[in-house]
Amino acid sequence: MNTFKTKAAVRRFSQAVFAAAVAVNSAQFSYADDRQTLQVNGTTRSYVVRAPVRSGNNPPLPLVIVLHGGGGNAANAEQMTGFTEKARKEGFIVVYPDGSGRLRKNLLTWNAGHCCGYAMTENVDDVAFVKALIDTLAQRYPVDDKRIYVTGMSNGGMMTHRLGVELSNRIAAIAPVVATVFGDEHKPEHPVSALMINGLLDENVPYAGGAPGGRGRNAWDGAPVKPTLDQGAFWAQANGCATSYREEDTAQIRWRYRCPAGRDVELLVVKDNGHAWPGGEPGSRRGDKPSTSLHATDVIWEFFKSHPLTR
Repeated sequence: MNTFKTKAAVRRFSQAVFAAAVAVNSAQFSYADDRQTLQVNGTTRSYVVRAPVRSGNNPPLPLVIVLHGGGGNAANAEQMTGFTEKARKEGFIVVYPDGSGRLRKNLLTWNAGHCCGYAMTENVDDVAFVKALIDTLAQRYPVDDKRIYVTGMSNGGMMTHRLGVELSNRIAAIAPVVATVFGDEHKPEHPVSALMINGLLDENVPYAGGAPGGRGRNAWDGAPVKPTLDQGAFWAQANGCATSYREEDTAQIRWRYRCPAGRDVELLVVKDNGHAWPGGEPGSRRGDKPSTSLHATDVIWEFFKSHPLTR
């Protein structure tokens, strides 16, 4: 049997089933705004949920966790990515957690190991936070435990990698944006489908690797950035994939790995994008202008909805 044809058929079936569910969900639910908190290791952590108002017997819905970049917060991630509007159209739950910092509401970071800032230096257990967040949301909302996804930008993208490794039993797929790996990650216990999006013009997380740049360069612990392609190599090895093949056009370069069904790994480099969320809003007033040649939120959601948990 042709493996690639089988994978394509599985993907089409998954998309068709999901589309039918969305049609029902969109008709039954309206979205509510909700800021909530929970206690993790004696610390109050906060997050913003955009979820359907409960009404009768709710079918399970996908959950997308969106992590802000270093120095951002939940509101920043929501505005930058546009994932709330995507959730309303497609029928899923989206949550924007806050990182931690001395100011509590602003200049927040994630402990991704070698980056960044307060969360790193204080050794904040952000894995425990996200695990508790998933458990809490599953109790309060109709979360489909086979469709839990994580994405994030920059420091949030690095944290996305870490969560994919350490919560591989819960997370179906990840999508780090303008992020990196550090080379000392351990192999996850379970395969996790991964889509990575980077900018060829990124100075903060250089495509070729090396010393991080930009305004956040001092938020790291000194570990050099690995080349962008190392992300794909890491997840390809973790998922039991074979070699990659490259596709290129005027706007982007894409590497696709030959992976077992349900364990896809793809890496996409946007040629005219710097350290920004392609197709979104700048992360800050002084942040890089995002490319308009690709809408990362659309691409990420298409990848997510084709990759439920398979184990």
